[in-house]
Amino acid sequence: MTFSAVLLDLDGTLLNTVPDLTLAVNAMRADINLAPLPLETIATYVGKGVRQLIVRSLQGDGIEPDHDLVERCRDLFNRHYHPVNGLHATLYPGVIEGLDAFRRLGLKLAVVTNKPTEFTLPLLERTGLAPYFEQVVCGDTCARHKPDPMPLLHACGLLQVPPAQTVMVGDSINDAQAARAAGMAVLAVPYGYNEGLDVQNLKVDDIVMSIDAAAQWISARGTSPVPA
Repeated sequence: MTFSAVLLDLDGTLLNTVPDLTLAVNAMRADINLAPLPLETIATYVGKGVRQLIVRSLQGDGIEPDHDLVERCRDLFNRHYHPVNGLHATLYPGVIEGLDAFRRLGLKLAVVTNKPTEFTLPLLERTGLAPYFEQVVCGDTCARHKPDPMPLLHACGLLQVPPAQTVMVGDSINDAQAARAAGMAVLAVPYGYNEGLDVQNLKVDDIVMSIDAAAQWISARGTSPVPA
């Protein structure tokens, strides 16, 4: 099977966003009189969207938050995250080279992330990544988010490419499970978050060291560019 499209996760795959997330989470925690958490701890909470990030950051203190507390903390987090979103985020090595290689191969590109739209689109603009992507599917685009396959299938529909001709590139079990359920190939990068787990244990087609290496992996297997 040759490939026509690539779906890419955002946090932990294209960008290291944990420094910004840490600032927002700890500012939220300060508002409710909790001590700050280390960046390394917060990194293990990233992957299933903002709500789960907040819940996990509270559960670490033995708090089982009810709906009202989660919503209050989410409002606080959002308020703090907006001004720092993209402030300290950095591109991983090989990202631009890989995206340029995908373009040369004629592949359609989309971001599929669990990050809400209100943060995803400004982040892509601020980091210069927005022009690379034909479509962006966020954590609130569909009724369900990764590890459910719905966002990946939705992205394929927008790109007008069958899942079987699509590769998902991510850093976590959420990406791997979603891609498998959607019936597409999946590559994992080892430098992301994966909720603190080793990517070596993920059920993926391969582990690639960078987005540039992902482009080489796809190129070696063949591409079938789809006319715009």
